[in-house]
Amino acid sequence: MTVIIDGKQMAASVLEQVKHAATQLEREAGAKAGLAVVIVGDDPASHTYVGAKSRMAKECGFSSVQHTLPAETSQAELLALVETLNGDPAIHGVLVQLPLPGHLDSDAVIQSIRPGKDVDGLHVVNAGKLATGDLKTGLVSCTPAGAMVLVRAIHGTDLSGLNAVVIGRSNLFGKPMGQLLLNANATVTMAHSRTKDLAGICRSADILVAAVGRPEMVKEDWVKPGATVIDVGINRIAAPERGEGKSRLVGDVAYAEAVTFAGAITPVPGGVGPMTIAMLMANTVIAATRALGRVAPTF
Repeated sequence: MTVIIDGKQMAASVLEQVKHAATQLEREAGAKAGLAVVIVGDDPASHTYVGAKSRMAKECGFSSVQHTLPAETSQAELLALVETLNGDPAIHGVLVQLPLPGHLDSDAVIQSIRPGKDVDGLHVVNAGKLATGDLKTGLVSCTPAGAMVLVRAIHGTDLSGLNAVVIGRSNLFGKPMGQLLLNANATVTMAHSRTKDLAGICRSADILVAAVGRPEMVKEDWVKPGATVIDVGINRIAAPERGEGKSRLVGDVAYAEAVTFAGAITPVPGGVGPMTIAMLMANTVIAATRALGRVAPTF
């Protein structure tokens, strides 16, 4: 029988560990983990995400600070704020909500965050540490870190002998996910839009991770019987059966088809999604613990 991987339940478990680590840190070091979130402009979706992150930080016992800047904020002004947060010893994690308004250079802003405070895990120093197998001093991008927690729930920490295929090669998810699987001893194939016989390569996977942003692209005959399928896609498609103008969320995997073949699979919604914010909280308490000279927890 196929295991439906419950991302909400797994995220709740991670958050309980985060709360425990934050309480222990405050008790032993006399300091709260501090998270600063910066948002520029008035994009409704971004404000929703930031609000959720700030609320969760407070639930975890963190000191949470939000900086809301007008859309016309200049590059220099934003970089100056980041530099102030970099130098604030009470702030252990700095997150700049993306996307930024078009006149701002997002990459320059992200790279200006001190690597030890880069709780989104997007700085090139953290990417480099992951690429060289350094999981002890870097911070890993939240969504792949969360997806890896789900993989470990099924297969354990050592993936020796397993073939993993990642569809998608983005810097945000695909590449770090491939590195995490490789560091866990899986044999990893990075597939993408230029891959020849993509369906055939996917059928070789014991662990299939889809992150391409194409609704229900992965069909049932792409899935090896018994494989673990991690669906990272979040796509909104028309759902006329729900009424005129209605829509629904689907992943990159044709779930109704794949669920009959997979050994384990993440649903959309409720799979990888909840893990992202949980791992942001985990990264924050890891960064705080390191900054205070203590051994960081693992998740």
